[in-house]
Amino acid sequence: MNLLCLETSAKAASVALFRDAELVGESYQNAGLTHSRTILLMAEQLLQQCDLSAAQVEALAVAAGPGSFTGVRIGMAAAKGFAWGRQLPLYGVSTLESMARGLGLAQGEICAVMDARRNQVYNARFYVNQGRLERLCPDRAIALEELKKELESAENSVFLVGDGSILCYNTLKGAVPALVLPPAHRMHQRAVGVGLAALAQIAAGVQPDAAALTPNYLRLSQAEREKAERERAKPSSAF
Repeated sequence: MNLLCLETSAKAASVALFRDAELVGESYQNAGLTHSRTILLMAEQLLQQCDLSAAQVEALAVAAGPGSFTGVRIGMAAAKGFAWGRQLPLYGVSTLESMARGLGLAQGEICAVMDARRNQVYNARFYVNQGRLERLCPDRAIALEELKKELESAENSVFLVGDGSILCYNTLKGAVPALVLPPAHRMHQRAVGVGLAALAQIAAGVQPDAAALTPNYLRLSQAEREKAERERAKPSSAF
């Protein structure tokens, strides 16, 4: 099966192609360009370089969030548009899980973090046992102070991944000496991790529903928060 994977949840954009469980090719770009300008072109060029046509793609996978609201929407729209015409299976995966899988750790704890602003991070924790990934908590938005309380008793290394890694390392290192920063090329979101997370779903027999797939933002956007605050501030009508 030819599986095309898209990752646009943060500043960088990437695509990857798997044939069955084998990585065939990957393209990564962190040039600051809008993902809507790059992601489908990157996918087209990768397929050409791997001597495949779009018609030979048999399934897609996409990072469904959390992450940049705009970035996640672009990736989801591109993946849904690609899959819709031929009714291809489309696997939506957790951005946080895909980063943990992409690290390639054989044993130990992984703490996936993305900067959510307002002294919060999007986070999930995982434990890898002989290459098998186990979730320790659901995807969530959590205050750095709360995350520090969870991690400060860690005795073994805790590997950070995600665009919030340096923020967490610099903020929490004094209280959590177990934190470890991996090399930069292993730290950030990549489509290879998206593919590995999708392959785990396929192995588990997950039947994807592309029409029902929606982004997982974990919290409201700033515009939605401001609208809710205005609604709460309105005086109630008197009867």
